[in-house]
Amino acid sequence: MPLSARRIAVIGLKIAVQTKCLAQPLKQALHTAGEVQADGVQIDLRQELPPAELSDTALRQVRKMLDDLNLRVGSTAFPTRRGYANPEELDRRLEATVEAMRASSRLGARVMLIALGPLPDPEPPTTSESFRVARPEFSKGAESRTTLVEALTALAMQANRHGVQLALQCPAAHPADLKTLLEELPEGLIGVDLSPADLILNGQDLRLYAETLGARVLHVFANDAVRGLGGAAGNDVELGRGTADFPELLGLLEEYDYRNWITVERRSSRHPAEALATAIQYLRSL
Repeated sequence: MPLSARRIAVIGLKIAVQTKCLAQPLKQALHTAGEVQADGVQIDLRQELPPAELSDTALRQVRKMLDDLNLRVGSTAFPTRRGYANPEELDRRLEATVEAMRASSRLGARVMLIALGPLPDPEPPTTSESFRVARPEFSKGAESRTTLVEALTALAMQANRHGVQLALQCPAAHPADLKTLLEELPEGLIGVDLSPADLILNGQDLRLYAETLGARVLHVFANDAVRGLGGAAGNDVELGRGTADFPELLGLLEEYDYRNWITVERRSSRHPAEALATAIQYLRSL
């Protein structure tokens, strides 16, 4: 099949918009998503719809509004301030994440994005006492790695009970290191998010990321960015105007039979609704 045909097959699936970037109350953001002709939405379960506020009545109201607008909840996000290798208040963070999984399931979302936090190195090859004394940072890194793997394993098992998969967000980590981490976790229950803008801003090779982790990608953002010159900070830009080659990316993902949602996001636009509408038109024109 020609590459162009494969791109159309990917784009013909499901395009969502991230409601948070609209900077509107959730009800208004859902109406905006309908107006820009999205197929679905991504809802932030920390800022927009905390699980504690998702009563049975609120759930019925959200579902009715989604039905009226012909929208689905494609994915949810639950960004925590600390990562899951950080032992500080970890039990509380895990409990809150499980509650968010339940909320995701009730909303009909099958993928939930979580912020991984800094990725600790695996335990070093040698574990002799003299080595640990001489290089205590390795011992500390190994402890953090164990904490992270145990936390993610527990979350993955809970997510499976609720029919949800977790997509890890860690754009600063090398894709090979993320792949190694995933191999330590329950197979098929946890994967990664692919956000081109974040990868570009972290100096990553987008093609290498997709080729290394393509089989484990559970969610894709449709966003774009350019890096600043001379070490200056970059910024996100209109989809198709930055460094990301989206047609190539979608073709690569099709090689791995990607069938989940593509969520349009724009962070710095003064007119986010128009920016999202333009991005959706761009995707559907490929």
